[in-house]
Amino acid sequence: MNQQSFFYAIEPLVRRLPAVERPEGHVHFKKKLSWTVGILVLYLALGNVSLFGLSPASIDLFGMYRAFFAGSFGSLMLLGIGPIVTASIVLQLLVGAGIIKLDLTDPRDQAIFQGTQKLLVLVMIVVEGLPQVLGGYLLPDPGLAASMGVSLGMISFLIFVQISIGGVLILFMDEIVSKWGIGSGVGLFIVAGVSQQLITGIFNWTIGDAGLPIGLIPKWISIVTGGVLGLDDVFTASGFEWILIEGGILALITTIVIILFVVFVESTRVEIPLAHSAVRGARGRFPVKLIYASVLPMILVRALQANIQMIGVLLAGKIGTTTTATTTDSASGVNIVYTAYSSILGTFTSTQSYDMVTGELVSASSPMPVSGLMYYLSPINTPHDWIPSLVTASYPGMELLGLDPIAGWQIWLHIMTDAFVLIAGGVIFAIFWIETTGMGAKSVAAKIHSSGLQVPGHRRSAVSIEKILGRYIPKVTVIGGVIVGLLTLVASLLGTLGGAGGTGLLLAVSITYRLYEQIASEQIQEMYPMMRRFFGE
Repeated sequence: MNQQSFFYAIEPLVRRLPAVERPEGHVHFKKKLSWTVGILVLYLALGNVSLFGLSPASIDLFGMYRAFFAGSFGSLMLLGIGPIVTASIVLQLLVGAGIIKLDLTDPRDQAIFQGTQKLLVLVMIVVEGLPQVLGGYLLPDPGLAASMGVSLGMISFLIFVQISIGGVLILFMDEIVSKWGIGSGVGLFIVAGVSQQLITGIFNWTIGDAGLPIGLIPKWISIVTGGVLGLDDVFTASGFEWILIEGGILALITTIVIILFVVFVESTRVEIPLAHSAVRGARGRFPVKLIYASVLPMILVRALQANIQMIGVLLAGKIGTTTTATTTDSASGVNIVYTAYSSILGTFTSTQSYDMVTGELVSASSPMPVSGLMYYLSPINTPHDWIPSLVTASYPGMELLGLDPIAGWQIWLHIMTDAFVLIAGGVIFAIFWIETTGMGAKSVAAKIHSSGLQVPGHRRSAVSIEKILGRYIPKVTVIGGVIVGLLTLVASLLGTLGGAGGTGLLLAVSITYRLYEQIASEQIQEMYPMMRRFFGE
């Protein structure tokens, strides 16, 4: 059986998968808006439904990726859009590399592709959820197990079932928004998650590790009223660095600049004139944006890094060597346990703090790579990941564990590796993205031609339109991928408000801008029904 016939053979299976029914006719703008808002409210509500039986000692394996995975640790939304994005990565790489030979311009092949992706998402829910439970990161609550008279294994099974249900709900919520709402559910959830982090980064009064509130405004109120920083300290190099980084000023500046720059590049475009062949005087323009493939391919890059890190952590924890060291912080009343997990792929460290009196876990950190291949492939998120003095403070316990401190050359190699991954990955996934989402020159030309539009002064045919679009779309796709990769790198190096990260902020701003354009497009279609033909309705 050849490859194509294999996908045709599983066609009955993928067609029988539960699916949200497509609307038979045009959905009014107000109804689309209602569905979009309703799903957003449901997503936020489910993000506050705690997992039954989860121990406070559990560790967030994807803590550094929360901003753009649109998940909420400890809740039904724990997996977020991770399974959807991972399934998309696998299929886009296979289709883009020609390993899977499906013609995505053919309606049947496109339906098979989408059905296969949904099936793969269900598989990825298990692949991403089960290792976290079996690997000892999502721990069952022993007190609850004892009170219910069941084993810890049963509680772990219930946790796995809950996060699987949450993953399936995310899948169908995304499908509802895509078919009945405005934009995509994935984009909507990312915007919601990043927005929460930005608001938290501005107004949160919770005290952080530095003894100051996390939020920018409460932090500066405490600095000014509490005399945290003396006037003489401000004019020193260390004082200036503290104001910029710990004071959140650099994050604020970066956030504002990135927002303005993304809006600028999103509005930069080449416009190809169009005219209707049957309606005299009916003219329009097809915009080829500078960031033609949008910033969504950057999710795929970071998700690929996240899955690589998950594999590294699991291997280090299961087949690697483990080293522990303990120290006491009398001022805080806790015993601190530092743990190092080492394998051929690299070394990870984590920290757990236990109450000196009760022995209960007070806090636990996610495993962080400190050496080896996993360190260089890990993403840079804040200045604490590359400024040498801050890197040393970010990885406590290295000396106690017998590990060498991270050297300057290692930090620079880490930066260069992350830059290469972001830029090269941005270009590759942007190319795959436009081909698998119908944004390529051939697909767009067919849409324009079928809607009755043509390029003035050129023969009315899909081939001639494709040639004109072919002059711009491939080049702009590559340039846009490079720009998005560089923007993400700069934002990640400088940090953002609320720890949203460069990728998260970039995604949120771009998605919001495009959502605004989609809303405007929906309103135009309500006013001019003829335009629906061009948009595929």
